[in-house]
Amino acid sequence: MQSELLIVIPAYNEEENIENVVTYIRDNYAQYDYVVVNDGSKDRTAEICRRKGYELLDLPTNLGLAGAFQAGLKYAYTKGYSYAIQFDADGQHRPEFIQAMLDRIKEGYDIVIGSRFLNYRKSKSLRMVGSKILTVAIKMTTGIRVSDPTSGMRMFSRPMIKEFAQNLNYGPEPDTVSYLLKNGAKISEVQVKMEERQFGESYLNLTGSAKYMLKMLISILFVQNFRKRG
Repeated sequence: MQSELLIVIPAYNEEENIENVVTYIRDNYAQYDYVVVNDGSKDRTAEICRRKGYELLDLPTNLGLAGAFQAGLKYAYTKGYSYAIQFDADGQHRPEFIQAMLDRIKEGYDIVIGSRFLNYRKSKSLRMVGSKILTVAIKMTTGIRVSDPTSGMRMFSRPMIKEFAQNLNYGPEPDTVSYLLKNGAKISEVQVKMEERQFGESYLNLTGSAKYMLKMLISILFVQNFRKRG
């Protein structure tokens, strides 16, 4: 019997993490469906998924996080899921918080964000300073405070699944969250805890993080004003 919720797991070169992440979900949270979106990995990610019998969308080329996530939401839309959650393949996201997010979105929200900072202060690291700046930028442009705009643990309602599946340039990023808020989307946050990446390296090193934050800031403050909603 199909679940009402699909866990979408974009994965790029996650051979060291993917088995632990998916097997843990499959063994302990079987009430939810999942799909791994292999984003043209150059390592053994897809091979491991096939060998273990995981549900798999195997993209022939690397589309990046936005493209892989959109492929997952197209799958969710086609299969008729009521809700979908973006879930990292690197072991940072914890599935025990999914139910609280599902309960919250059923209260009538379009997007629910798993926030690390709803009830806790951010550290003074450069990355967290960037996160604070994005929080301020979103509040300035939408009037709504999002405590953890860079959280990758986001849940979407059926209307949002449809919108992401059918429109181009809908990346799972803070600027899209800001854009949807401007256009009337109802967004809430639930306090979660996240783990450190177990193996491998994030593409966001110090330089990459700085470039990412600057790109998001420019997009939130300026670019989103000229974006048209289909």
